[in-house]
This record gives sequence, structure tokens and C-alpha cells, in this order.
Amino acid sequence: MFLITCPYCGTRDQSEFSNAGEAHVARPEKPEDLSDEEWADFVFLRNNPKGLFAERWIHTAGCRRFFNMLRNTATDEILAVYKVGETPPRVSTAEPATPSGEAPIGSGNDAVKVERPEGGE
Repeated sequence: MFLITCPYCGTRDQSEFSNAGEAHVARPEKPEDLSDEEWADFVFLRNNPKGLFAERWIHTAGCRRFFNMLRNTATDEILAVYKVGETPPRVSTAEPATPSGEAPIGSGNDAVKVERPEGGE
């Protein structure tokens, strides 16, 4: 559990909020002119970095307004919260490996291989 500060309502428990995806994604001006592939890219393809990331959130159990958040996805550290339409503030954060020691890029599923003796579990 962590606390999120809504720019309209103040600090509340994370259970009151829903993540609404990547922030600052502009809708195409003429979506009817896009190919199916271009439309699919707009709808489905988003960044998913480990580290600093701008996200859009909604206060679903409060004011029901959208806002943006700068969060370190490796540590869940919330660095800034700001209203939609505002310029993101300048922040800095350490880009550590995740607590489980994963590599800085990728899922980390293959980061550590454990050698097992024959017949062992």
C-alpha cells in the first residue's frame, strides 16, 4: 500500500485510484486517416520503462478527475503529481535495479539461472 496525493483532493490511499496508462499520449488529429496498423499502434503500443515514467491516474473513489504522476517504476517512488495540461516538473531519481536484483533492462526472468544437480529439484 502507498499514498497518492490527488492535486484536487489531497493525500489518499492508493485503493481510491486507478492507473489510466501512459501520460502525454496525444490522440491523432484525424484518426479516420490512419491505417489499421497505425490505429492499432496508437491504441495498444505504450512505453513500459523501468525507472522514471509519466503516468495518467484517475481518482476513482474521490473527485473522479484525471491527473499525471511521475513515478519510478522500479521502486514505486512517487516523484511528482501534477494536473493534466501542466508541464511535468523536473525531477531526478536513482535508477536502481529492482529489489529482486533484476537487470536494468528487460523482465529479469533470465537474469539468474540456478544450476540443479541431476535428479534434484
